[in-house]
Amino acid sequence: MDKKSLVTFIQSNSRATSEVVDYIASFFDEKVIPRHDYLLRAGAISDDYFFLTEGFLRVFTLDADGNEVTTYFYSSNRAVFDVSSLFMRIPSTENIQALAVCKGYCISFDTLNKLFHSLPEFREFGRLMLVKEFAAFKQRTLALINKSAEERYLDLIGTNKEVFQHAQLKQIASYLGITDTSLSRIRRDLSKKK
Repeated sequence: MDKKSLVTFIQSNSRATSEVVDYIASFFDEKVIPRHDYLLRAGAISDDYFFLTEGFLRVFTLDADGNEVTTYFYSSNRAVFDVSSLFMRIPSTENIQALAVCKGYCISFDTLNKLFHSLPEFREFGRLMLVKEFAAFKQRTLALINKSAEERYLDLIGTNKEVFQHAQLKQIASYLGITDTSLSRIRRDLSKKK
């Protein structure tokens, strides 16, 4: 695989020179995750900072009754990691599963730390990635409170239409915080408005 997309991603999220970006990219190794396999399983400590170039990932946890609840979806050209598990070195409470064959590049926690401490440009890149992920998490949390189910559904269509090609409707419904029946009703009502 060509690291061009990784290089472009780092360049677009940092002020590093092309030489420094190439140097950073040299520490990332190719990784392929077969469909239905896991980047991370609940109970394990995350050791991978993964840049997804191709494919689709679902993040999910189990509720108190043992039901799967989807907490996030990742499409290509995204950094994928469990921030708490990776940086605090604690077991993850979430699973990150490939819903399609996923290809990308990963860097281990130890190598990531070495780059953080030795390269100010990488520190800035890492800080920006954390801020973006925190902002996305905050927006999602607030949307569950201050937006209707239909608005959340329309937001998902607008920001991640690919989800409908890869995820099951029950996974999408749990991500939206609604039942499968409610999701079917919303989809039916919206199709009538067209």
